[in-house]
Amino acid sequence: MDKEAAIKNVLELILTSAGFKNPKIEAKFLELVNAPKEKIRAIFIPTAAITEEQKAIVPLCKNDLLNAGLFEENIVTYDLDRIISCEEICSFHAIYVCGGSPQYLLNRINETEFYNPLKGFLDNGGVYVGVSAGSIIMANNLPDNLGYINCRLNVHVQDGSKCGYIVARECPEISLTDDQAIIVTGNDVYIIE
Repeated sequence: MDKEAAIKNVLELILTSAGFKNPKIEAKFLELVNAPKEKIRAIFIPTAAITEEQKAIVPLCKNDLLNAGLFEENIVTYDLDRIISCEEICSFHAIYVCGGSPQYLLNRINETEFYNPLKGFLDNGGVYVGVSAGSIIMANNLPDNLGYINCRLNVHVQDGSKCGYIVARECPEISLTDDQAIIVTGNDVYIIE
């Protein structure tokens, strides 16, 4: 990772229901990554998609990254099928985690101990993008969750939580429409639409 990103050392999460469906979420992603589009390297994790219906959405998720200007050759698919080192994961700018089954995804994360290199990645300024299940595992919905936001997260709802800054530790539940995202940068947590 380049020196500027290593100095950043700020937790950066984008938790969504539907990825970059809203162009403002894509713009926030590019702002947080803060690198030329053609140089952005991303890990793409489709593991949560286990049914045929869920698997059909995976190409649309990958298109989020391609439409944002990332080059195909800079996107590496990782299916949580092996243990990945912190050194390897920290050579990327972003991790994009697709939707599907939150419990299956969390089980695979715990089986491969992915939470350790993920923590190193986030501590080194990497940007995490969660879509549906990829967002839920970062919240307080399931036992043994990753616990990056201390509240329950509802996705794909018709009426989402109010946009603006929130205090996640005092907010027991957040709801996101398909056009909303929770943005976490350091200690700031806010919802955009």
